[in-house]
Amino acid sequence: MAKTSEPTIIKKYANRRLYNTGTSTYVTLEDLAVMVKGEEDFVVFDAKTGEDITRSVLTQIIFEQEGKGQNLLPVTFLRQLIRFYGDSMQGLVPSFLEYSMTSLTKEQEKLRSQMSEAFGATAFDAIEDQVKRNTEMFERAMKMFMPFPTGETAGAAPSAGAAKAEKSETADLDDMKRQLEDMQKKINQLSDKS
Repeated sequence: MAKTSEPTIIKKYANRRLYNTGTSTYVTLEDLAVMVKGEEDFVVFDAKTGEDITRSVLTQIIFEQEGKGQNLLPVTFLRQLIRFYGDSMQGLVPSFLEYSMTSLTKEQEKLRSQMSEAFGATAFDAIEDQVKRNTEMFERAMKMFMPFPTGETAGAAPSAGAAKAEKSETADLDDMKRQLEDMQKKINQLSDKS
């Protein structure tokens, strides 16, 4: 089926069957995973209520992939993600994760390019370096959302490098708090006008 600008409509029936209206066939979660990997956009609606349930179906696909032993999401990440539900930072997490995944995808393309140029032992070094950079970027990003370090012993004196990084993170956090306060003031002003 040719790709169009409109997403394919998938209907989910009460018997849990998924129906692809584009191909007029029943599909499985695995079929939908193939569509995602092929960058074919789709939207899933509950056939009875008409409710958009795309998010829950995509989550089911991730759950199925993780259950097959294709562990992509580290346990630490999952725990941190769960902690954000109901937290005051919850509203920032989706846009941050979306930005992070976009950056990772761009880096992935660079890595593939490097591998094709340097196929061999150098490619392994490029992979290792990229993994380190991505890990460091992710850890720095998560520290912005977790202002209090975990796993450090109370009363232990931080090293000079750690103290400098902590000041930088504190400044970043203070800046983010200031921006949130400014946004809240603007929202309050807008709501007072209406």
